[in-house]
Amino acid sequence: MLKTLRENLSFVLICVAVFACLVAVALLAQKLLIKDRRKLAPARYVAYMGMFAALAGVLMLLEMPLFFAPSFYKLDLSEIPVLICAFSMGPTAGVICEFLKVVVKLLLKGTTTAFVGDFANFAVGCSFVLPASVIYHTNRTFKRAIVSLCAGGLVMTVFGSLFNAVYLIPAFSRLYHAPIEAIIAMAREVNPRVNSVTGLVAMCVVPFNLLKAVVVSVITVPLYKRVKKLIRMDE
Repeated sequence: MLKTLRENLSFVLICVAVFACLVAVALLAQKLLIKDRRKLAPARYVAYMGMFAALAGVLMLLEMPLFFAPSFYKLDLSEIPVLICAFSMGPTAGVICEFLKVVVKLLLKGTTTAFVGDFANFAVGCSFVLPASVIYHTNRTFKRAIVSLCAGGLVMTVFGSLFNAVYLIPAFSRLYHAPIEAIIAMAREVNPRVNSVTGLVAMCVVPFNLLKAVVVSVITVPLYKRVKKLIRMDE
């Protein structure tokens, strides 16, 4: 019992620390690198962020299984509203929107992965949204938007893969009380080439993150332009 409490407390503290670090990085980048960010009235800022977070939270419920990955890796399109929020209002808004998105999802559905999957969605999602929004806001052009999404997708693929191998998969094993071997066996049922944590990351996590980056980016680019005009974000 005491061991379980220590593990749960450690997980909570790590979640809080990661959130605080991401917000701090976003604020610092916003202050040092971004010169042309539009400032909104507080009421509009909160309203738009709430709207994007609610939409993202609902989209997070619509998960699509993938033929090459086990059932605990499912594709969702919740990063689209978060990216639009970050592109419109800055990287700090993007990080907070990413967090609120997960809160909305937990309120609607709860967790099926001992909160590890929800934390992973937040942290890995921020690894896409944060660099993409910072790069985009240094020069708000269509070309820079494409470059920023490519860079964000690359960062998410590298970070997400390493984060899964080093922390998320072992944490899921501990908190969900599932041996690493059982997790690998689940992955092997879908992808016979998986025989280790490294194989799981290489054969499932890497293509999963690449696919998500491409799909989200392709949808975000045309949507952002239309949504920005619709809500008059440039006023």
